[in-house]
Amino acid sequence: QVQLVESGGGLVQPGKSLRLSCVASGTIFSAHAMGWYRQAPGMQRELVALITSIGSINYADFVKGRFTISRDNAENMVYLQMNSLKPKDTGVYYCKARQVTTSTYYDYWGQGTKVTISS
Repeated sequence: QVQLVESGGGLVQPGKSLRLSCVASGTIFSAHAMGWYRQAPGMQRELVALITSIGSINYADFVKGRFTISRDNAENMVYLQMNSLKPKDTGVYYCKARQVTTSTYYDYWGQGTKVTISS
């Protein structure tokens, strides 16, 4: 079974930076598309950034120019560098891996790491 563990969340002031990390186990990491999602209290979980198995990247509009997703296949890691943080960035950030087969796909989720942006 694929297991994902996020880390790096915390409390920071607006305008500061955080770097989130996600380590995967139980899978051939390089074969999976990896994504970062976030969920604010009372809100739907939403896509933040995605990086595919071949390196294609897309970002949600609300983080373009501020956040950077990257992956290190040798270390089974995916990162989210978050700069110029805003209070609206507050939420629980989740790492997701997508496993694709010949007939279907399946998404695996980490437990989440909490990010709070406040003065």
